Amino acid sequence: MAEVPKTMSGIVIEKPGGVDVLKYKTDLPVPEIKEGEVLVKNEYIGVNFIDTYFRTGLYPSSSGYPLITGKEASGTVVSSNSPRFSPGDRVAYLSDATYAEYTPVSAARCVGPLPANISSETAAAALLQGLTALTLVREAAGIEQKLGISEGPWTLVHAAAGGTGSLLVQILSVMGAKIIATAGGKEKCEQAHHHGAQWTIDNKSEDVVERVREITHGRGVDVIFDGVGKATFDADMEMVARKGMVISFGNASGKVDPLDILRLGAKNVKVMRPVLFGYIVTPEEWERWTTELFELIKHEKVKIKVHEVYPLQEVARAHTDLEGRKTTGKLLLKL
Repeated sequence: MAEVPKTMSGIVIEKPGGVDVLKYKTDLPVPEIKEGEVLVKNEYIGVNFIDTYFRTGLYPSSSGYPLITGKEASGTVVSSNSPRFSPGDRVAYLSDATYAEYTPVSAARCVGPLPANISSETAAAALLQGLTALTLVREAAGIEQKLGISEGPWTLVHAAAGGTGSLLVQILSVMGAKIIATAGGKEKCEQAHHHGAQWTIDNKSEDVVERVREITHGRGVDVIFDGVGKATFDADMEMVARKGMVISFGNASGKVDPLDILRLGAKNVKVMRPVLFGYIVTPEEWERWTTELFELIKHEKVKIKVHEVYPLQEVARAHTDLEGRKTTGKLLLKL
């Protein structure tokens, strides 16, 4: 392996704000690794809505500012303080500060060495949103695979053509659920249908609540997966079935307003606000869910769609596209 340099390129946020606070630097110090860590030279970096939350200050940074954001990437180990990985190993991982040329990563949050039939691009695109979708379906909603499609629960996925939404639809399809997908526009609805949704609703031109009522013959939906947040939550409470569940996992349209708990009593509804990192705390949980995810990918039961790969220097354009709902599938940065 080539000698690790002293400085690197990366994206620094010096204060919360719009996309203009994303500053490309070429003289950042390369981090040193601690016991149990590896240093990864990044190749592909995932772009996620959570990155925009840290950029705007919606989620406060525990380390303060300046901040290098980002939560996932793939690349090559260049230095290791862990017996699990050696220099030259190709890995994907979850960690902080991934918008950079090099990232120090806990070996316990790495997947690898990656098999030859899974590209670094696919691995980076799959990890955070794939684990999110998988744990929401299997852990939060408790949906198990069924033999017949009619046996599965009624489910609804908002923003079903996006990165996490498209994976939710695919995994729910594998599990035998009845899937209603909402998306903005005919093309996005067609993509959701292609991924396994039996019914699609164009939220730009159709009344989502009324269409769900028609599709379910007034019954409602057992589980709603909502990464949109403020704009859709009230409708969720109308569409959810008696004894159903609303899983609110994102804030794409803003935070959900404070909830009067008495609203749940009308239909004995459950409301959850799960976070991926609460499901992958132990080594056993990490191993279970990463193994299941990559098995689904390896056997092509789940396919990863990349919307666009942006040069690291164009990270502001990636954030603008993501927040503007201009994308379908995953956004990646490349060094």
